[in-house]
Amino acid sequence: MTGNKEVEKEDISVEQIEADVASPSTELVARTLFRGGVLSAFGNRDFTLLWSGAFLSNTGTWIHTAALLWYVKILTDSDAWVGAVNLASYLPVLLFVMFAGSLADHLNRKRLILGSQVVMMLGALALGLLTTLGVANLGVIMALTALMGVAFVFNFPAWRAIVPDLVPARDLLNGVALDAAQFNMARFVGPALGAFIISTWSVEVAFYVNAASFLAVLVAILLIRTRTPSAPPPPEGVVKHVREGLAYIWDNRWALNLLAVLAVVAFFGISFIVLLPGASKDVLQMGAGGFGWLMGAIGLGAVVGAPLVTIASRRVAEKDIIRCSILLIGLLLGAFSLVKVFWLALMLCFGIGVTALALSATINSILQARAARGIRGRVMSFYILVFQGLFPVGGLLMGFLSDELSISFALALGGGICSALALLLFAVPSVLAGATSLGEVTSR
Repeated sequence: MTGNKEVEKEDISVEQIEADVASPSTELVARTLFRGGVLSAFGNRDFTLLWSGAFLSNTGTWIHTAALLWYVKILTDSDAWVGAVNLASYLPVLLFVMFAGSLADHLNRKRLILGSQVVMMLGALALGLLTTLGVANLGVIMALTALMGVAFVFNFPAWRAIVPDLVPARDLLNGVALDAAQFNMARFVGPALGAFIISTWSVEVAFYVNAASFLAVLVAILLIRTRTPSAPPPPEGVVKHVREGLAYIWDNRWALNLLAVLAVVAFFGISFIVLLPGASKDVLQMGAGGFGWLMGAIGLGAVVGAPLVTIASRRVAEKDIIRCSILLIGLLLGAFSLVKVFWLALMLCFGIGVTALALSATINSILQARAARGIRGRVMSFYILVFQGLFPVGGLLMGFLSDELSISFALALGGGICSALALLLFAVPSVLAGATSLGEVTSR
């Protein structure tokens, strides 16, 4: 974020406070209550609107995801097929995310988010209708899931890049952490609701609930006052625009190293999510309800992790947060590979949620703080490419290994690789030399 942009945002805030002195508003009260704390980003009205709408919408998305993955497991009795459907949702990330990042840098971000959310809403509605009609076979599921994945790709870079537009620089890390927290609160609530909906009604009801939930974020975006003006299209064309982003990442080795570290953890660590239906059904003998609670425990851990990473970042260097988080993810996955007791599995999923949030939020905030606004969307597209694009590919591999060998072997392999990466980062500190404190970095 440039210095001029920050000053402009601060001037607006001062003028707003002066205007509210004679007639105190709830916005002024919120700004006073939350400034400087672990909820400081909530002092900004538009961020609070976006956060609230996104929480409701993402709850619907996780209801949908839990219902879909469980439905595929029951249809096929294969962890590899669960991984394949999950991959269909995220494969568009690998294909289009860099172009989506370019669009996020020159189109109006609010309009881009609105359009992509509408497409995802229609996709969920169509899946519900086709399931009701009894024609939602694997081909239909894969096609509609991929369509929603394409819309997600064009939504996510704009979403990540709009957060710094809605909060001042001092609240950026907190805004990033809280944005991740609402996503993971939804991941806590959504799967449990999804399991309840499947047990009480049916899978298609879960899809309808997801379709309806998109209305919350659409209303929130329409109510946001912050201007997110479009920029002129890149005169050199989109392809060269994307190459410029790639060159920026390559020339800034601190960014390249951070993304490489995240890629390994996403591929071998975060991908364990696709094994949870099988773990619940075949190892823990807990059924759909158990799967919902395992997914929910990860989300709850991330909710707890959001304020913890905000507090920790004020006392601990970001590079140390990254190293310790990866080591803990590896150890927890290794422990999960040995567990056959449900409550212990829940605790381990909770711990993975805490540490995964700490890792992703720290890397996300460093990338956003160091990238200028004009290139931030493209930088975020690379973040999404390695985080959201590689974890489902890893999930497909983990599902295959689970079918051919065992769930325990797949989990132990992922945990071992993450632990080895953490030890490498401790042994070779120069890999994370650029993961400096946000307060010490200025935009290039």
